[in-house]
Amino acid sequence: MAVVDTALRRFNAELSSLVDKHVIVKTVSGESYEGVLLGYETSRYNIILKDARTSSGETYPRLIVYGHVIADVRLTEPPLDMEEFARRLEEVFPKMVRYIPEARVITVLERIRVTERGVEGTGPIADRVRSIFDKFVEEWKEKQKASA
Repeated sequence: MAVVDTALRRFNAELSSLVDKHVIVKTVSGESYEGVLLGYETSRYNIILKDARTSSGETYPRLIVYGHVIADVRLTEPPLDMEEFARRLEEVFPKMVRYIPEARVITVLERIRVTERGVEGTGPIADRVRSIFDKFVEEWKEKQKASA
């Protein structure tokens, strides 16, 4: 049973990492929708897209796609390399950084939490982590532009 729980947790963590990202959703009938994933509902995996565009060019401010018609969901941009960012933080905060790969979460001093969305926490250490994060994201975006 623990293997199933672990696999489901990882699946949901991966799906959660797509929230606020640009995705392409393909349906079982072959239609596709592009937009920003605003959220999803875990019991049936219904999803909601922001600024959605259909394959025929129609646009909608919000679009709900029911889970039973979804064939696949594709991320259009590579995810931020959280493992690399954890290594960078380790250089500044030796032995104070913990990376949880299945959740794609980094903790610093057990108080500051870092996800792809940013840094959660307050105080001088959180501010320092935030500054390192902002620089890392900027460098990552430049690297993505260069490889495109």
